[in-house]
Amino acid sequence: MKTKLEKEMLDAMRNNPDNWKGVFYYNRKDPRILVPKYYAKLGWTLNFANPYSYTLIVAIVLVIIAAQYFL
Repeated sequence: MKTKLEKEMLDAMRNNPDNWKGVFYYNRKDPRILVPKYYAKLGWTLNFANPYSYTLIVAIVLVIIAAQYFL
């Protein structure tokens, strides 16, 4: 469980406009893969500074290709 201080620090990183490259979130210090968007009510986005986000994208694309191929 995250402490209140950790949650506030993560929210501060998310709200920092320097961590946003247009619509893409890029922050090496943020350990999260999925991050709430700048306006949290709009959903979630990937932290593109985290290498696991690219793994997640490749996995999703492979599942879609496999579904098209085998179904």
